[in-house]
Amino acid sequence: MTDKTLFITGASSGIGAETARAAVAQGWNVGLFARSADKLAALVEELGDMALALPGDATLLDDQQGAMKKLAAHFGGVDAAFANAGMGLDTPGTRDGDPEEWEAMIRLNILGVMWTAKAASAHFDGGGHLLLTGSAAGRRHIKGSLYGATKWFVHGYGGNLAEEFREFGARVTVVAPGMVDTAFFDEPKPDKLQPEDIARAVLFALEADPRASVQEVFVMPTG
Repeated sequence: MTDKTLFITGASSGIGAETARAAVAQGWNVGLFARSADKLAALVEELGDMALALPGDATLLDDQQGAMKKLAAHFGGVDAAFANAGMGLDTPGTRDGDPEEWEAMIRLNILGVMWTAKAASAHFDGGGHLLLTGSAAGRRHIKGSLYGATKWFVHGYGGNLAEEFREFGARVTVVAPGMVDTAFFDEPKPDKLQPEDIARAVLFALEADPRASVQEVFVMPTG
């Protein structure tokens, strides 16, 4: 059994699930964290003994801390964590937007990322690797995109974390994709990036030599 273990939020589908598959293929144990217990169970059945289902809500710090403790007890530690869970809005813009939607998005896209960082940091003495799902939307201004603004936060926070975490030997990477063909969009986007493209980017950063800290991977569709 490998001694490398990765915790993934938003692991039940899309980028999270594909990252779990890619990580297991590279010899990592994975802790699969999401609200959809049935989808997690199906993924564990697919991946086998190197995967552990950890149902929970990413917007709750206690859920994330408890899940990481359970993961560490099961596999002997937590070596990396991927703060991947996120959501968009049904109604863009400030003037026409829904404040209740905004609050739900901020709890997940911002606080949920902070909770992953907080919970993971307890396991990272002398090492560790935190990865965050950023976005091309967090690198440019898009009319009415409050979602994009949350990703601007992720990019800024990721850079600040990299400076903080290096003091105890941990690395931080923001993985920033352009449009990815996932359930995030109402219509399929077959000509855009696929979740496995982003999973490869995550594994590229994870597998980098310990002397190299890959702080950002920016992946855009070719077309």
